[in-house]
Amino acid sequence: MPMETFDTPDAPPAPTKEYRFPCDNCGADMRFDPGQDRLICDHCGNTHEITEGPWRGGSLVELDFRSAIDGNVPEAEIEETRVTQCPNCGAQIEFEADVHSTECPFCATPLVADTGIHRHIKPKGLLPFAFDEAQARKHLTDWLGGLWFAPNGVQQYARKGRRMNGIYVPYWTFDADTQSQYSGQRGTYYYQTRTVMRDGKRQQVRVRKTRWRSVTGRVARFFDDVLVLGSHSLPKQYTDALEPWDLSAMEPYQPEFLAGFRAEGYQVELEEAFKEARVKMDQIIHRDVKFDIGGDTQRVASVDTRIGTLTFKHVLLPVWMAAYKYQGKTYRFVVNGRTGLVQGERPYSAVKIAFAVILGLIVAGAVGFVMANSQ
Repeated sequence: MPMETFDTPDAPPAPTKEYRFPCDNCGADMRFDPGQDRLICDHCGNTHEITEGPWRGGSLVELDFRSAIDGNVPEAEIEETRVTQCPNCGAQIEFEADVHSTECPFCATPLVADTGIHRHIKPKGLLPFAFDEAQARKHLTDWLGGLWFAPNGVQQYARKGRRMNGIYVPYWTFDADTQSQYSGQRGTYYYQTRTVMRDGKRQQVRVRKTRWRSVTGRVARFFDDVLVLGSHSLPKQYTDALEPWDLSAMEPYQPEFLAGFRAEGYQVELEEAFKEARVKMDQIIHRDVKFDIGGDTQRVASVDTRIGTLTFKHVLLPVWMAAYKYQGKTYRFVVNGRTGLVQGERPYSAVKIAFAVILGLIVAGAVGFVMANSQ
């Protein structure tokens, strides 16, 4: 769930919500069972299917971006949660009511719960975890097993280390209806024959030229679910590499899907997120303009884009995560909770590298010795 402060003018305080689902058989807390669309009790094995309620199969309602920037977010779209901020990586982590200390899942820093209440925009949708921790660990172990020169301690961590954390990571999505007017030039190739001297001989060659013609035009595109990461806690190159996400399978947000998992609060504010989304949109519009200009090559002089309807939603995407400290530095591994794709930082073993260099020198020396004797 998002935990960043989001102020609305003169709005009454939203209630702080704690989501817990006691087992109707033994009273213990139930958790979401990945890939099964149900809650399960680890104490007695009782299950409860997440099939009731009008939200299943419902549409995800978008919010108006311009109204939100002006501070006019409906109170029903705001909630408060109890979180603490990691002093090392800055992640904002939700704490349950009966938890007072834990470890940051992003960098393994010990955390103690504070009393801060954070006001924020509710998530509209999420992708539930598709597989459990054991399967996530197998994906990670297989990935680490394919890394050259990784220290043995890293691979042993994946097999025997502390449990992996299932984290719902915050994202923003944007829908936009765009109209763009452009000016530029269309280039058409043509060829001329010229006589040149090569090796003392006259030769005729074809030289490519470009004939330019000024053009103007208009392109239109509707953008659906332009995705922007709402967190600074993980290296962006790794979270970007977890894409694509099957956003068409997204469920309307319901707290049952978060039972037994953690959620990070968004650190990237809405307006900042849209700036990144706009860069992505402009790159696609530029490609559309070049296609519309046509010809053999194109020059784009100007593009004036007007955005009509502009909406957004805050969503949560599932990531299995492990943080490992090696020689005083934290290395993080992330697994896409839907596809099993793994990304992460990795240390290098100086011993393994030195051994490989020495072995290479020995092999090279042996080959040289054999070749010298064969002559």
